[in-house]
Amino acid sequence: MKKYKLLIIALLTVKTTLFAQNQKPIRPNIIVFMVDDMGWMDTSVPFYDSIMPLNKRYHTPNMERLAQAGMKFTDAYAQPVCTPSRVSFMTGMNASRSHVTNWTSPFKNNDADEKDEQFEPLEWNMNGLSNNAATERTVFATPFPQLLKDAGYFTIHIGKAHWAAMGTPGASPYNLGFMVNIAGHSGGHPQSYLSEQNYGNMPGKTQVQAVPDLEAYFKTGTFLSEALTQEALKTMETPIARKEPFYLNMAHYAVHTPIMADPRFVQKYYDAGLDSTEARYASLVEGMDKSLGDIMDYLKRKGVDKNTIIIFMSDNGGLDHHQRGGALNTHNYPLRSGKGSVYEGGIREPMIVRWPGVTSAGSVYKNPVIIEDFFPSILEMAGVKPAKILQKTDGQSFVKYLKNPHLKAPDRPLVFHYPNKWINLTANEKLGINYFTALRLGNWKLLYNMRNREFELYDLAQDIREANNLSGKYPGMVKKLALVLGKTLKERNAQLPREKASGKMIPFPDEVQ
Repeated sequence: MKKYKLLIIALLTVKTTLFAQNQKPIRPNIIVFMVDDMGWMDTSVPFYDSIMPLNKRYHTPNMERLAQAGMKFTDAYAQPVCTPSRVSFMTGMNASRSHVTNWTSPFKNNDADEKDEQFEPLEWNMNGLSNNAATERTVFATPFPQLLKDAGYFTIHIGKAHWAAMGTPGASPYNLGFMVNIAGHSGGHPQSYLSEQNYGNMPGKTQVQAVPDLEAYFKTGTFLSEALTQEALKTMETPIARKEPFYLNMAHYAVHTPIMADPRFVQKYYDAGLDSTEARYASLVEGMDKSLGDIMDYLKRKGVDKNTIIIFMSDNGGLDHHQRGGALNTHNYPLRSGKGSVYEGGIREPMIVRWPGVTSAGSVYKNPVIIEDFFPSILEMAGVKPAKILQKTDGQSFVKYLKNPHLKAPDRPLVFHYPNKWINLTANEKLGINYFTALRLGNWKLLYNMRNREFELYDLAQDIREANNLSGKYPGMVKKLALVLGKTLKERNAQLPREKASGKMIPFPDEVQ
């Protein structure tokens, strides 16, 4: 009898082993929670080495929950404005390589660059990203959602897209690998956050920035951030019910202008003494945070939270120099400047990753990462190894650092390239806006001003405010970094503006004498 029992146990063991070998590993669900124009300090989660006054202004308890359960990245970067970052995110290409270096107009072949007296118009990819090589003035690339979809992921886009101009393929998320699209189009901001104004879909009004697909919420009193969240929860029902892995691109329009009050939260900020603009802005931040909490709670109710990765990120730094209340150059303090700038205030972002079973609770990663790193990282998380992609990528996966935050990343050149004119400045040009390129290598930061061919050098470890220009003190370091920046830009076939007076392209950083 004992022999028979042992035989049965052995057979069951073999059967179980064979069954396990034939099962595909459970693939994680992945959510990227992308906020628009959110600054590094627009949260009660401190990303600096101490709690700052701005951290006390904002109320983001769900970001706090996410950070407590996952990993906080203190040195995460994007490009200075939205479309370059979003294209880098989708393709793994730095903006210097993609030639999508400014925001794309909703209209095809409409240059978003302001006219300039010194420089000729730049021949950049003003129509954004495309999946069709025949689309003019675009970068032709394989977006990662298409690769996820091809690998069996249910792919969802909710909210702001802004990858391409109207009338080109990249304006529609459906052409970039998404199976579901709610509210994503060529527009870069909402016409309105209010259901009472139909989110901008008003008769007789210019509607190019009106948010599509939300007719069910018109006149219901539902703020835009809430409507998008409800759509996300509904859409996740399908893959969860089918037990299919899903990717959700949760891309809020908040906290982009127009700065409108979220009535659920604004009164507390009025009561705290903030001016009207800043109170409204803080309410947009808190409404976005509620969305994050609602999604986290939903995942838990559905029993899929343990197998869902959440990545929190912003597409550029917080708005600072216009349309805000209070004094200039204070809205991202201690960082300098804001959106549109290659100073830290324009490019350093709040980033958190929670991967149950991988990230340690409350962990912190202090080495630099950049938004093109999302492309290889998400594919690695999903276990997708594409046989071929169209573009040469610049991003590097950060997955191994999620597993071991103490692992030191080798220094590599991070480039923030803006050979364009975003706005006509009424203030001085000391904001790092318009015609700048910048490099971070280790703790050193080099800025190259294309107008006057001058450099600025900062040691971020000692001077996160970028208040002390060390270019005169360390000319050797300037030369070394200028060589790295110039070489990197040339390898990527980066664009630089041409002088109107001579028609000649300005010199690369390594060519400046």
